[in-house]
Amino acid sequence: MKKLILIKALLLGMVIAVAAQTTWNADKSHSVIGFTIAHMVVSEVDGRFNDFDASLTASKDDLTDAQISFSARATSVDTGIERRDNHLRSGDFFDVENTPEISFTGTSFKKLSDGKYELTGDLTMHGVTKSVKLDVKYNGTIDTGRGIKAGFKVSGTLNRKDFGLVYGNALEAGGLVIGEEVILDIKLEMNKA
Repeated sequence: MKKLILIKALLLGMVIAVAAQTTWNADKSHSVIGFTIAHMVVSEVDGRFNDFDASLTASKDDLTDAQISFSARATSVDTGIERRDNHLRSGDFFDVENTPEISFTGTSFKKLSDGKYELTGDLTMHGVTKSVKLDVKYNGTIDTGRGIKAGFKVSGTLNRKDFGLVYGNALEAGGLVIGEEVILDIKLEMNKA
């Protein structure tokens, strides 16, 4: 009898824990998955991915137990120049025929201070998976009267060559035509599910 009561209590606890979880999904019309990379050493090129998904599930108010995932279709890369975008989709860069998706799965969401977090996770791009750390600014939530929204700004830097994106010519004066360092600039507006 005691075992039966214990099993029922455990099951009830699991149901309550699952019910207490909140899931947030990206509002794609108010979110940007952007990046910046150096060009010819003296300038920068901005780009974005237009087709993506992002979700966050947490049961704690401070989000420290958040399960975070993200994916983007590499075919949706957009720098505003069709010729450059087609080159980025080719085997020299994203190789979208063989590796059409970029994905991220969070492994840790550590609170540093009010509204500031460190997000660690596994980023897979061009068939290569590496652990990365990103800075997150949590802007809070708002009830719009038509639903609850949360805002996040995610930033970080990664080396494209770590992911097998090694294309690039050297300039005579030194440096690379295309920089190695990619600056991430992600702005997410999330809808409470």
